[in-house]
Amino acid sequence: MSDRQIIVPDTMKLLAERAGYAPAVKVGTTLYCAGQVGRTADLVVIEDPEQQFLAAWENLRQVLAAGGCSFEDVVEMTTYHIDMNQHMPLFRQVKDSLFPRNTCAWTCIGVSELAKPGLLVEIKCIAVQRSASASD
Repeated sequence: MSDRQIIVPDTMKLLAERAGYAPAVKVGTTLYCAGQVGRTADLVVIEDPEQQFLAAWENLRQVLAAGGCSFEDVVEMTTYHIDMNQHMPLFRQVKDSLFPRNTCAWTCIGVSELAKPGLLVEIKCIAVQRSASASD
C-alpha cells in the first residue's frame, strides 16, 4: 500500500523500539492511533491519576500532531479504564479541559488491567485529517 505511513513522534522512539509497534499509521487522510497512556518519554508510569490522565492526552496530542492531525480531527475514540467508576469523574474533567466535547464517537470500556501495572487509562482513536494546512 503506497500511501501507508508509519508515525512515530520523536518522544516515542524509545517506546516504539522497545515495544515493536507504531504509535500510529496514516493511510491517506486517516490516522489510526494506538492506545496512549500516562507515562513519561522514559516509559515511567505516572502515579498521580490527574497527572497520568493529562500525560495520556498529551501523548495522544503528540501522535496526532506527528500525523498532521489535532483533537478536532478525531472521529472515533475508545478509552479503556481501570476502576472506571472511581476515576471517571476526574478523567472526564481532564478530558473536557483539553478535548473538544461532542465532536466524535466515544466508547468507554472497563478493563481489569493494562500493559503496565499502575496504568489507569488508555486512549485510542481514529482521526481524519480535514485541512490541507495540516498535511505533512
